[in-house]
Formats: sequence, C-alpha cells, structure tokens
Amino acid sequence: MAADVPTLENFIGGEWRKAAAAESVDLPDPSTGHLLARVPMSGADDVDAAVSAARDAFGPWRATPVADRARVIARFRELLIADSEELARVVTRENGKTIDESRGSIRRGIEATEFAIHAPTLLQGSSLRNVSPGVDTELVRAPVGVVAGITPFNFPVMVPLWMAPLALACGNTFVLKPSERVPLSALRLAGLFGKAGVPPGVFNVVLGARDAVDALLAHPGVDAVGFVGSAPVARHVYATAAKHGKRVLALAGAKNHLIVLPDADLDRSVGAIMSSAFGSAGERCLAGSVVVAVEPGADRLVEAIAERVRKLRLGPGEGPSTEMGPVIRADHRARVQAATDRAESEGAVVVARGQCPEGSAGYFLPPVLFDRVRPEMAVAQEEIFGPVLAVIRVGSLDQAIEVANRSKFGNAAAIFTRDGKAAREFTERIEAGMVGVNIGVPAPPAYFPFVGWKGSVNGDLAATGREAVQFYTRTKVVTSRWF
Repeated sequence: MAADVPTLENFIGGEWRKAAAAESVDLPDPSTGHLLARVPMSGADDVDAAVSAARDAFGPWRATPVADRARVIARFRELLIADSEELARVVTRENGKTIDESRGSIRRGIEATEFAIHAPTLLQGSSLRNVSPGVDTELVRAPVGVVAGITPFNFPVMVPLWMAPLALACGNTFVLKPSERVPLSALRLAGLFGKAGVPPGVFNVVLGARDAVDALLAHPGVDAVGFVGSAPVARHVYATAAKHGKRVLALAGAKNHLIVLPDADLDRSVGAIMSSAFGSAGERCLAGSVVVAVEPGADRLVEAIAERVRKLRLGPGEGPSTEMGPVIRADHRARVQAATDRAESEGAVVVARGQCPEGSAGYFLPPVLFDRVRPEMAVAQEEIFGPVLAVIRVGSLDQAIEVANRSKFGNAAAIFTRDGKAAREFTERIEAGMVGVNIGVPAPPAYFPFVGWKGSVNGDLAATGREAVQFYTRTKVVTSRWF
C-alpha cells in the first residue's frame, strides 16, 4: 500500500516537475498517522530552475498594466471562494486543525487577496510641480523583482496568501517554499493561480526543507525574501538573506500575555482565553500562552479556565464535535511535553489537564493549565507552540504590564477589563505590535499591518497592509525639466 503513495512534484514555469533530488520525507495525517504522500527534498538545482522561471517571467509581468494584474488576482479570488471548502479540508488533513479553524484561516487569506486587488490605488505615487523653476518631481513605485516566500506549517493557506497575491499585484514574480509538513495546500494554490490566468513562471512552488531555503537565500536571482516561522530560523533567514543583498522581512516567535483584571467579565474572558490559548492546538504566533491574573480574583479565574480545559474535546480535525486537533508531528509533541515536564520540575502547579482520544495513532497532546508560575520560569519566557497555558499572579496592573514587557518577544498582548482608564493605560504602555482589549487574538484585518515588536520580527515593515506594499515595491523619484 505504501508504494501507492505519490511523491509530490514542484510547480515551476507553469508545469509540474519532478524534483532533481532523490531524497523525500513522509507526509502523514496528524490526526491518524496515515501516510498522505512523500515530499521531495528539493535542492539548489530545483531552486535555480524556479528562480530562473520567475526571472524570465518578471519582465513581461512587470510590463502588464496594473489594472490587468489586479483583474488576474480578482479571478484568483473567485476561484479561492469557490474552492474554499475543499481547500479547508486539505488544510485540516495535512495540518490537523479543526475544520472550522481551517475555514477561518482561508477567509483571512481571501481578505488579504481582496486587499491586493486594489493595487491600482495602492501603487499610486505622488508628484510636485515646480520644485524649482520649470522642474517637476514625481515619486513612482516599481516592483522589487523575484520574491521568495518561505511559509510555516501552522497556516498553510493564509500566510502564502498574505504574500503572493500582493507581491504579484505589485508586479513581482514569486517562488513559494512552503513548510515540508504542509505542501498540499501550496500545490493547490498553484493550480488556482494557473486557472486564474497567472502566466507561466509568475508563481512557482519548490518543495523541500533547509537546503531549499538556503539556496533561495543565496540565489543571486532572488531580490526579496518573506518569512514566517520560529525565532531561531527567522534570525538565520534575515542574516543570510541580508548578507546576500536581499530585502528581508522575517516574522518570528511570540510569548503573548493576556492580562485579566478583577472587574473583567469572567465568562467572556474565559471563552476568549480558551480560544486564544488552545485554538489550533496552540500552534500559532498569536496564541495567548500566559495569563497574568491581577488579584483579587485569580482563584475564580483559574478555576473557571480549569473547568473548560478538562472538558475540551480532542479529536480529528473534521470531527463535528472536535474542539482541538493534534499537534503537527510526533517530534513536536515530544518537545512540548518536555517543556511541560520542565515547568513541573521548576515548581509550576498543574491545575488541569485535558484528555486525548482513546486508541488514536495521531499526534494528540492534552491541553495543560499551569498555575503559580513565576515570571522567570521557562514556561513563562520561551515559546512552546503547543496547548500549554501558564498563569502568573500579580497584585496590580503596573506589575502585570511589567511582567509582559519583560518578554523578549512583542508580537501581541491583550487586556480583559471593564475599566476604560486601565485599558487605555495598558494600550499605551504595553510593548507589543498587536494589542487587544477584551479580545484574545488581536489579529488585525489584512488592510492593517500584521506587525510584531522586539524579538518577534526581523525587519522594519509589516506582512500585510500598506507596509507590505512598501516591502514589495521600490520607490523611484524622477526629476525632470522640459525645454
């Protein structure tokens, strides 16, 4: 039966091509462990073919009127909508998240695609006549060139759709290197781009792991690199690509704090905390992994969260009653388990632990709630990227903000309160790029910037919104005089 499992192919120059490399890795369904396919470990030759195709396509695509490029992206959007249910099932099959979570992530990707359709407005420049007698100056935006997108396993459709539609609408060509753990979604997107009328070579997909990434970072034909992933890899991507003269935006890790004041609406706050901490099995950069409970009221809050954790229903992502799916792989499960073991050894108290489905061969991990966590513990400082929630107790809002701002990361933070003055103080003083008030996952819509602070980002722009337009374009200033 294993012999019938297909080996996936790259999408280069509008064609499906076998990878030059013979090595491949297995692609299992995280919910069952069943083998879905084999993923080729593409190397420098495959990357060179993809970049060459993108470079050849760049000139004609750049010369295509911006309104025509926008119409292609609009057709792609319509295909995305029509295919969204099947695409969601592909995401659930290879990632493990619940089908509703997959649907939600695709809606976010469609939103980013809709933003890209407005390229004729977004790319408008500016001009000023008579900067000196008879001299005019005009600022215009030009595409960067060939863009490489290196995307993570946790959002296999949404993150590529943050990047590719806008990059293409701005006149660039694109090479996508998806996580080797979730390649099926990327290949389905490639088919939709082709159906939408994207010319051969404008959008390409190369499968693989580190060898493919390093080849993209060093390739002289790549002009810009976008990355989303872990902090250590983000630093490697940023440093290596910058060394080779490329424009880079590398989004990294997080340790997001949820501050709960005593006056907060308990039921609504707990619901938001549960969604933030355990949605997508905690495998997302906006997961709230630390609750900072301001006394008095921590006992009541911890008890309410614990009750929900014990009742959380784990199972296959497509199960109608499933509230949390598996983590992505057995090795990742082992790393998360090691982090929880360390938290216990350091003195954190396990208040509640969920139950895994019986008899499953999938990569399930029970959600865990820790109380009496100290700010210096690893469970409060390091990104775990799993269904683990730590509670730190403090005596005031000042102390809560101090605890949150001590983090080396600054992706997101949220406060739960009925007090407008406290909420305003929090939003002013908190050191995070995305801030929520009574919202557990403060993800902005695609027409605002998705931006982190401190160790959560390497680069000075954002992945979405108008700052992303700046990333995918170069400014050119033309000063002219006519006699």
